[in-house]
Amino acid sequence: MGSATTQALAASTQALAAASGVSLDTARELFAAARAVSESSQLSGALADPAAPAAARQNVVAAVFGGFSQGAQGVLKTVVAERWSSAGELVDGIEELAIRAAAIADPQADIEGELFSFSRVIAANAELELALGSRLGGEDAKGALVERLLAGGASAPVTLIVSSLVRQPRDRRVRQLLNRAMRIVSGQRGRVVATVHSAKPLSDAQRTRLSDALSRRYDGQVALNVVLDPSVVGGLRVQIADDVIDGSISARLADLRQKLAG
Repeated sequence: MGSATTQALAASTQALAAASGVSLDTARELFAAARAVSESSQLSGALADPAAPAAARQNVVAAVFGGFSQGAQGVLKTVVAERWSSAGELVDGIEELAIRAAAIADPQADIEGELFSFSRVIAANAELELALGSRLGGEDAKGALVERLLAGGASAPVTLIVSSLVRQPRDRRVRQLLNRAMRIVSGQRGRVVATVHSAKPLSDAQRTRLSDALSRRYDGQVALNVVLDPSVVGGLRVQIADDVIDGSISARLADLRQKLAG
C-alpha cells in the first residue's frame, strides 16, 4: 500500500465513521461502487486521476452514482477527493469501506467468527473452494451460491460481505478474501484476531483466560478463532498477524529431535 493510499484510506474511514445512518444498504451501495469502478477502466481512471481537480472527480461520482443514498454518495465523494497511489488501491479502499459499513450496521453480529467459520468450511471442501474460485463460473452465480449456502445460518452482514467479495475477486483466492475481511472488521471494532490451533475444544474458561492473556500482551482486545488440529498433540499454537506463539507438544518434540540430531 502506497503512502498516498494510507492517508486517503484514513481520511475515507473517518468520513464513514462520521456519516449518519450507516446501514447494510450503505454497505451494499459501496460494494456496488467498488465493482463498477473495478470493471470500468474509464471510470477508475477518471476517479483516480491525480491531475483532475477533486471537484471534477466528485462530479463524476454524482453523475454515475446519483441513485445512491446521500450517505453513500458523501463517503464516495470523500474517497475520490483524496489521492490514491493507483486505481487498484482506490477500488480496494472502496471495498474496505463497504466491509466496515457492514460491521457498523450490525455491531452485535459476530462477523469475524462467522467469516472464520465459513473459511473453515471452504478449507475442508475442495469442490466448494474450486466452484467459488474458478474463473469459469459467472460471478453473479457464485454470489447466488454463497447466499444459498448461508441462508438462515449467517447474519445479514456476513451474507452481504461474502456474496459481494466472490462477485469481485480480482484474482484473489476465496480464503484470502475472507481473511482480509476478518482483519478489516476486527480493525473497525478495535481488536485483533488470534487464530488458535488446539488438539481439542477449549472451554469457555480457557478461552477467557487465553483472550485476557493475549489482550494484555498485545495491549488491546483480542478475539479468538479456534481451529481443532490434532497435529499439535497438546498445548496451543497461536498466530496473530505474523507473530506465532507455539506452545504445542509437537513443537517441543520437533525441537528436541533437532537438538538430538545436531
